[in-house]
Amino acid sequence: MSSPHLDALAALDQQSTDPLYRQIYDRFRRAISSGVLKPGDRIPSARALAKDLGLARGTVETAYAVLAAEGYVQARGQAGTIVTPGLAIHARSPKHISAAPAPAEQTASSPTALLPFQLGLPALDAFPRKIWARLGARHLRAMHPIDMAYPPLHGLADLRREIAAYLQVSRGIHCMPAQIIITSGYSQTLRLIIQALLHEGDQVWMEDPGYPMTRALLTHARLHIRPVPVDQDGLRVTEGIRSAGHARAAVVTPAHQSPLCVSLSLPRRLALLDWASRENAWIIEDDYDGEYRYASRPLPALKSLDREGRVLYAGTFSKVLYPGIRLAYLVVPENEIERFRHIVQSNPDSAPALHQAIVTSFITEGHFGRHIQRMRKLYGERRTATAAGLSAILGHLARVVPQPGGMHLILQLLPHIDDTVLAQRMRKDGLYAHALSNWAQHVEISPALLLNFTNVASEAMARSLAQRILRLV
Repeated sequence: MSSPHLDALAALDQQSTDPLYRQIYDRFRRAISSGVLKPGDRIPSARALAKDLGLARGTVETAYAVLAAEGYVQARGQAGTIVTPGLAIHARSPKHISAAPAPAEQTASSPTALLPFQLGLPALDAFPRKIWARLGARHLRAMHPIDMAYPPLHGLADLRREIAAYLQVSRGIHCMPAQIIITSGYSQTLRLIIQALLHEGDQVWMEDPGYPMTRALLTHARLHIRPVPVDQDGLRVTEGIRSAGHARAAVVTPAHQSPLCVSLSLPRRLALLDWASRENAWIIEDDYDGEYRYASRPLPALKSLDREGRVLYAGTFSKVLYPGIRLAYLVVPENEIERFRHIVQSNPDSAPALHQAIVTSFITEGHFGRHIQRMRKLYGERRTATAAGLSAILGHLARVVPQPGGMHLILQLLPHIDDTVLAQRMRKDGLYAHALSNWAQHVEISPALLLNFTNVASEAMARSLAQRILRLV
């Protein structure tokens, strides 16, 4: 894409009522409709465009997801994203895209450095970089021309075999490598599921409160979200049945509900599976950090109880390795393998083969299992230290809600403190925080902050950070 196109995109209106992702969408749509961008033309990667515009990468990815859903662009894996070849140009009104704004924290600028309490980040200081570099160097030295071609659309066969074996032992999931699809992240995983199994206007259960990115992706696919409240036992299945019993799917986080970290109880797991079987509906299990439980052993996955082939299991390496690897996976029901193969073939977006090969060696040589064990111990220690440090300084204003697992803490504030305002102040002061209020849709929720503890190295560090928060309250 030439520089004039980027210049046009640079003129985004920060004061506009239109969300930034929609402004990006509109500019690309007009460029394509007017012929400035032609079928087959390559557009910038989401990472490059986000950097040029000074935006969060997720903002650009959201715009690209809508463009792809409407047929304007296609992702071609390592070849990048291009304007759809053979596209018949028809000018379309912006009203065709949902006017619902993206969550405020999705459109905020990405941190330019690693910030304290930043959600989604594992303990990067404890990552075995030397081992990773050695494996990477070995694969680079052994690279052949065939290794530089496009990777297999469903992922490297060796990696899919290793994942199948790992899931059977660690998560209780019995699956074949053929059921596993390697993706470039949760966003691509969910888009594949939507394209394969759902249709515009379908009703989908979503936990309330729940992950904003899930809400954005479902909205952009023009699905009808039916928020289902969550309590101490997880998703209230009976509420979902009462309000939308004939929904086509449910997106759930059973191991550690995102963001409340409660676990879906066994009776509700069975009730959810019974509903899906009865209604011929789909359950999308987002197991984003199921490995990290501190009160007991990690719980088996919901998928391990699935006897009717109604659960699609979404896993990721972002939380157990590092987010920059952009590597995740999807386990599809055995009866749906061919349907997903067809979808993947028409939407190629494979993760880099080199990363897949390194992860495969990391698993087969035993580093992966040892790394998870070390991180589980380390996170337990850092979780305790962070909670103690925050409570010591902020105890008169907030309390840390005890949780059995996960990678973040919930700091519940006094009712008169606005969590969204405090989170914004923290961002400006170089601290990262999410306001729990922004994750809720219909439920009334007490003000609270979501704070990642994995990179808080000691109680003293937690106390120092808490002093900074105290000055901002």
